[in-house]
Parts: sequence; structure tokens; C-alpha cells
Amino acid sequence: MTVTDHTAPPASDDLARFDAALRRADLVAAQLRATAAERDRANKPPLAEIELLREADLLQVGEPVEYGGSGLDYSQSQQLTRRVARGDTSIAHLLGYHYAQQRIPHLFGTADQADELSRRNAQFKPFWGGVQNPRGASGLTLTRDGSGFRLDGRRTFASGAGVADQLSVTAELDGDLVFLSIPARREGFTPLNDWDNIGQRLTDSGGVVFDGVRIERSEILGEDPLTGRVPSAYQTLVTPHWQLAFVNFYIGTAEGALEEALDWTRLHASPWETSGLESATDDPYILELVGALRSEVTAAALLADHAGEALQSALDIGPDLTPDQRAEAAIAIAEAKYVTTKVSLDVASRLFEIQGARATTTSYGFDRHWRNLRTHTVHDPVAYKAREVGDWTLNRRAPQFTLYS
Repeated sequence: MTVTDHTAPPASDDLARFDAALRRADLVAAQLRATAAERDRANKPPLAEIELLREADLLQVGEPVEYGGSGLDYSQSQQLTRRVARGDTSIAHLLGYHYAQQRIPHLFGTADQADELSRRNAQFKPFWGGVQNPRGASGLTLTRDGSGFRLDGRRTFASGAGVADQLSVTAELDGDLVFLSIPARREGFTPLNDWDNIGQRLTDSGGVVFDGVRIERSEILGEDPLTGRVPSAYQTLVTPHWQLAFVNFYIGTAEGALEEALDWTRLHASPWETSGLESATDDPYILELVGALRSEVTAAALLADHAGEALQSALDIGPDLTPDQRAEAAIAIAEAKYVTTKVSLDVASRLFEIQGARATTTSYGFDRHWRNLRTHTVHDPVAYKAREVGDWTLNRRAPQFTLYS
């Protein structure tokens, strides 16, 4: 008789898989960076970029090893988002959201629903888009229809929905919020393809319409009854999942933008005529600015790491998570969100002080870093994050659960 060893693999194996995933993400980032400015100008749906993520085995990293994933925890997966952001913020945005959407069934679904979706994620490597922004248009409503349901309504923002294989959707049923997981290509679902903003141009974040879309009971996450229950502290970690993705692609963008600027400066920058120097890289004012920005980026990255660890610790506790433990994780991410927003915008706007005027040539596309960050950092006002931190620090009032906090 053969005895199967079900013990956990050695920690060294876990680290090896994480390191391998980081290397794959770095290679993807390098490929994306080489064409980022050109693709930004073209503003086409990111189909080829999603295939690149799929071919690099980055779409199923959070699923169990025995299913075909890499067994990474959520904090580790968002480290990959940061690496990809060094090459292209838009694609990191899609990847970070994708990782967050994949975890929602584990928060709100039954054990069978979560397991089935994990197996499918690992086997088929679907890309997950999200239709969850609660602001804009009429929202989405589920109506009971015979043995199933009908989904109707529209949203003005839905990142990756038009190019997705699987959709994570929030809707209203009998006055309560419910989460759905459905195939993207379904009759009655129409992406509007109307995303034409100054930044994050490759995120396919335009509007969508659901017109009588058939929804099966098995596609609504959770046990019966579907309504009338208050989400647990553990389930409300859904929002910190998204917020941690933001933190990582903000700081990853700053890291990549600074490195691009330094590479360009080494190759092309000229010393100022009155500096008496032969190389711009010896200019004390440039050195001071580089040192200041690098220090800020390093500090913000460490804070992002701390936020990831805080969320992962809360996730590891599981359904027994207390409201105060949830608040501590949410506040750690709010702190990182505030700082990474400020630092990344500062870095992206001051790069030209390092490079000089010639770097503003359109063909280089260095302005995309600021445009990308400015577009997404107004997703939810960062002042409210600072307020949440202050209220928790001073009054021990926890952030109220919404799809933004």
C-alpha cells in the first residue's frame, strides 16, 4: 500500500517558486517597457499584453501547487504587480485587479465554489476582469427569474471587462450587495469600449451594459439565504485587496520611471553650461534630487511591504478575524496608499529635472508615468485615506466598510 505524504512542502520550495515568479515578472516588465510609449499612443485593447501574462504563467500564481498554480499568498502575488508596473502601469493595473478578483470567491463563496474556481484558474489561466466600481450610472440589479436570475444595469467604469475571460461583479439583490463570478462572453453583456482617458489607457476601463443577462444560482457567491446577512470582518477584507493592488502599482511605477530616467540621463543628458562639469551625472543638483527621490521611493516601498504583510496576517487568521484586526490591516494599507500616492506623483513629475528639456520629446513618452498615476490616484481621494488613519489613531474609530475602504 502506498502512503501519500500530505505534509506541507519545505519553505525553501515556497521561496523558490516565489523567486521564479518574480523573475518571470521582471522579464515581462522588460518586454513591456520596450514598447510602452508606442502602445500607450496606439491605445488598443490589451489583448496581446494579457497573452504575455498568460504565457509567463503569471495569471494562476495564487492557486495551489497541486492544482497547477505557484501557491503564492496574496501579498506575494501583489509583489508581482509591483514588478510589472516598472514596465507598464496599465498592465500592472490589470494584473493587480486580476489577483484581487480571484480571491473574492474565497471570501464570499462556499468552499465548493472557491475550490472549483481555483481549479479552473490553474488549469485554464483565465484573465479576470472586474465590474465593481460602485460609482457611476444606474448600478446593477439582480432579479429572480424562474430557477435563475436576470442581471440588468450599467457601470461607467469596469477595468479589463471587455478583454476578460471571467468577470467578478457586484450587484444588488433584494437591497443587499452580492458578488457574482460569471464567464465574460455571455449574451446581453456589452462592453462600451469608450475608455479614452489621459492615462491608464491600456486598462480597458470603459463602461459596460448588462441587458437581461442570465445568471445561475451557482454563479452567485455564498450560501443560502443570499440576502439579509451582514458581511463578517474577514469578508470585508475584499476592499483592502484592491487597495493593496493600487499601492503596489503606484510604487512600482515610481521605481520603473526613476530607473528609466536614470538610464536616459546616463546616455543622453548634457551638463549645464555654467556647471564646469563634463558629465551631467556629476552635477550636484542632479545628484541631490536623485538621492532624495530614491530615498522616498525606498521608504514608500518598505511601507508597501508592511501593508502587504498586514493584510496577509489578517487573511491568515481567517473567518475568526475580529473587527479591530481588520481595522489594523485596513489602516496599514491606508497609510501605504497615502504615502505611495504622494511619492509616486512627485517622482513622475520631477523626472524631467534630472533628464533635462530634451527628455520631453514626445517620442520618448516619459510623460506617461505621470498621466498614468494621476489618472488612477484620483480613483478615490487620498485625503480620505489620511482621514481614516487619523480617526483610527486619535479616536480608535475603524474605517467603515465600503467598496473603497
